[in-house]
Amino acid sequence: MTTIVEVSDLTKAYGKVKAVDSISFKLEEGKIYGLLGSNGAGKTTVMHMLTAQLFPTSGSIKVFGEEPYENERVLSRVCFIKESQKYPDTFTVADVLRLSPQFFPNWDAEFANALIKDFQLPLKRKMKKLSRGMLSAVGIVVGLASRAPLSIFDEPYLGLDAVSRNLFYNRLLNDYAEFPRTIVLSTHLIDEVSQLLEHVLVIDRGRILLNEEAEALRGRASNVVGTASKVELFLADKKTIHREAIGGLTSATVLGALTARDRSHAEELGLELTPVSLQQMIVHLTTRTSGNKEGTA
Repeated sequence: MTTIVEVSDLTKAYGKVKAVDSISFKLEEGKIYGLLGSNGAGKTTVMHMLTAQLFPTSGSIKVFGEEPYENERVLSRVCFIKESQKYPDTFTVADVLRLSPQFFPNWDAEFANALIKDFQLPLKRKMKKLSRGMLSAVGIVVGLASRAPLSIFDEPYLGLDAVSRNLFYNRLLNDYAEFPRTIVLSTHLIDEVSQLLEHVLVIDRGRILLNEEAEALRGRASNVVGTASKVELFLADKKTIHREAIGGLTSATVLGALTARDRSHAEELGLELTPVSLQQMIVHLTTRTSGNKEGTA
């Protein structure tokens, strides 16, 4: 499969603080990626460097095989919808749609107009007068209708209600099926988008914590609940990423696929096993690496 983005030993430092710390990864053609992590983890810094809006302190970035900085061949094939997208004060929604084809060669005006109707956006209203949700919807329209070979969405649905977010997911999946491209979703609503994602990148404190196919991560973690002594017996040879006491019981999250023997052992001990969502697994992993001493390796 063709590599769209190749990042090697990428670092961005502000004085002694490393917002991004020697990370390496690749993005392949025709996949939906989740770029996940807590606020301040370094996700937005990475996206700004990929789209040539920040210079790295060290390391290299190749997008479509070239460096992206001041490179129109690369940047014309990239659409980056930022959480805090700014527009000129005089711009209306119609102005944004009118100018977008100048930046995105694959722009589909018919699709854009259909999305405008889907999200019930007022074409004549000035952008500075739009609500937070409407601003997000305009970004979604541009991001999807651009059909850019590399489309990046940074928290694209702030202010949108659940119905509008589901509309975005449906339109994205349907259009992606017909017009495949590389899509990056950076979001904290992990459980909502988990079924869309084909590959997951988790950044924590500027470093890559996970870089795996989404399918391989599903079912990777399990929660075990029971009396403390029996839970400890079960955990003896397992990697625990979270542990807490609930009344007279202990609840622990185990990282790693459980075997039939593990499940039989849990049943013998009278323990309850439940799957852990991708979001909860990532929360426990990032909390643990940030200094939570409850888990054990």
